Amino acid sequence: MKSCFSVLIIFGTSVFCFPVFSQNIKPKTVFQVSSGWDSAYDIRSDAAIVYGINNAGGNFPERIKSWKDNGYTVQFMTGIAWGVYQEYFTGKYDGKEHLDEAQKMKNGQIVWHSEGMPYAVPTESYINYIKSLVKKAIDAGATAIYLEEPEFFAKAGYSDSFKKEWVDFYGFPWRAEDESPEATYLSAKLKYQLYFNALKSVSEYIHTYSKSLGKNIECFVPTHSLINYASWEIISPEASLAQLPFIDGYVAQVWTGTSRTNVYFNGDLKERTFENAFLEYNSMVSMAAPTGKKMFLLTDPIEDRGQTWAYYKKNYEATFVAQLLCPSVNNFEVMPSPPRIYLGKFAMEVGKDKQPLSKSYGTQIQVMINSLNNMPVSENKINGANGINVLLANSIMFQRFPIHDGYADPALSNFYGMALPLLKRGIPVGTIHMENLDLDSCLNDTKVLIMSYANMKPISAKNHEALAKWVKKGGALIYYGKDDDPFQKVSEWWNKNGNNYSVPSEHLFKLMNLKVESSKTNYIFGKGHVFIVRENPKELVLQKDNDKGFWDIVKEAYNNVETKESLVLKNYYYLERGPYDIAAVLDESTSSEPLHIKGPVVDLFDPELLILQEKIVNPGEQAYLFDLNRVINKKKPQVLCAASRIYDEKTTINSYSFLTKSPSNTANVMLILLPSKPTAIILKDDTNQLIENFTDTWDATTKTCKLQFENSSKGINVQVKW
Repeated sequence: MKSCFSVLIIFGTSVFCFPVFSQNIKPKTVFQVSSGWDSAYDIRSDAAIVYGINNAGGNFPERIKSWKDNGYTVQFMTGIAWGVYQEYFTGKYDGKEHLDEAQKMKNGQIVWHSEGMPYAVPTESYINYIKSLVKKAIDAGATAIYLEEPEFFAKAGYSDSFKKEWVDFYGFPWRAEDESPEATYLSAKLKYQLYFNALKSVSEYIHTYSKSLGKNIECFVPTHSLINYASWEIISPEASLAQLPFIDGYVAQVWTGTSRTNVYFNGDLKERTFENAFLEYNSMVSMAAPTGKKMFLLTDPIEDRGQTWAYYKKNYEATFVAQLLCPSVNNFEVMPSPPRIYLGKFAMEVGKDKQPLSKSYGTQIQVMINSLNNMPVSENKINGANGINVLLANSIMFQRFPIHDGYADPALSNFYGMALPLLKRGIPVGTIHMENLDLDSCLNDTKVLIMSYANMKPISAKNHEALAKWVKKGGALIYYGKDDDPFQKVSEWWNKNGNNYSVPSEHLFKLMNLKVESSKTNYIFGKGHVFIVRENPKELVLQKDNDKGFWDIVKEAYNNVETKESLVLKNYYYLERGPYDIAAVLDESTSSEPLHIKGPVVDLFDPELLILQEKIVNPGEQAYLFDLNRVINKKKPQVLCAASRIYDEKTTINSYSFLTKSPSNTANVMLILLPSKPTAIILKDDTNQLIENFTDTWDATTKTCKLQFENSSKGINVQVKW
């Protein structure tokens, strides 16, 4: 978190205390924004990531200065695959038109992000252009660089520039990706490699150039989860980036827009936002954790597509709770584009006129994002049987489009078939990334690993060597798959250069000395067990009531592993992080019982910050609570939760004072812990004028004072006496 010290200035009998921020402490909370600072969306996180050199009319140095002048660490984000780069594509940048470097579909149409913004094939020329933008940002004072969304569409392998990259990479003529499974696979591998190379080159440039200036500028990659990109038929380097030396971490771009993607469960295709978000966040965290790279988790109070405020609120709560159920991460991008939220208009109900952000939802948002400034990392685990994970590989993106030989994986169901039957039974299922298997810590906490080659393929023989070694030491591996998809036969390491395996799983099973029999499921290798089921996992969710056999095998596998935890069925998730309670109750689960959480707790989703003696969470709902029994140092006066950020706290024997800031024209509510009932509450604005329009409520049982007033970006000084 950004450190803060104060400068005291005395004018006559008046004393003013101004916070001064250190730019040397790495930010814990950030947000991205194209426009310059404005009091209407001055949300007071640690860092403002100013987006785009050419965005918001240009004037990047002025935009970045406006945030810095208002106390923010300033950083820079730009798209690595798309952006306001018309100057490059039209020839203004270097005198050459570059539209031939746009991603193109078979019909010759360009894949556009928006008007005038094509998705790019990252050629050497394009990469050099991105480097020129990065240089401008560093020269203007950006302290970190974010290269957003390395995205190559599965349907877009037909441009002349891509054909040239194909010949340079493979050494033989280009093949249309729709002509065969192998052409699809080769096309996807190249797309993956092109953006891997692009990020490697630009991150090295950031390191080298900043070092020449005596600086150490970090580089992060904001990216959707592997699950989402595979679902949306987009190809990206994902897990492989974590092992690049000058990529310092990721932003997990998970929000309503990704998590509400329809998925199958129990034969029903629909939105399951919390469940999807849980899997997406966890896949991002597990992707980076073994490498030690930093991870920021993103949420968004709205989303890209026009919906209603009620829809946004419901799904924001679901994704917010899902991110907090990752207890090892406490760095957050609290929102993208604050102007879109604070100045935008959306319908209250479908078909009704658009309305601005309500005071109540604005207050709720600010309580939630300000709590993230204090969110601790926790060694606590989500309640339930931990250590059951699903194996993922980047190649899950390689066989999504087009369909060959009747092979189809609707809504990525070969992945969800292994995950949702567990998640819905209260098992906090995680993911393991195949690209990390050679790292010692990758499988340390895994007891049962579930995998399939129905939807992905192994990158190298070393992946199998790592899996066999883990099983031999006592792990339980469940392999689900018929191995009947057309991508099993592509020309890859398992069937060339001395290998002659008809499908990749044959190599894995041979390493473990397994003779697979149609009538047998459970095999022993060393101290471990291998379960082989000749069924594609998509069938577990595409058909109603078809996952019981899978669940029975998971139970058997888990019971064969040395563990102190029981495999208990339940319909909820619960986690304690410091004073915060994070909970989610599932629908379509083992029961329809609500979860009862004993108080006194403060409901942080309630803009009134109500103190409850019990919180009841019903199926399909989530809860975010502040537990008043877990306050650290209860004798210390302190703001427990607020729709604003608190600075410059001072305590005397009979008073407590602080400065509070939040976007102007929004409503504040805060809960203050005090030794006794206040005798006086004094509020003053930035001109030292008294503010008389506020309300306060004292709760003698919890010794808390609820204070409500209008926010000010310039700051309000609060003094409480008792």
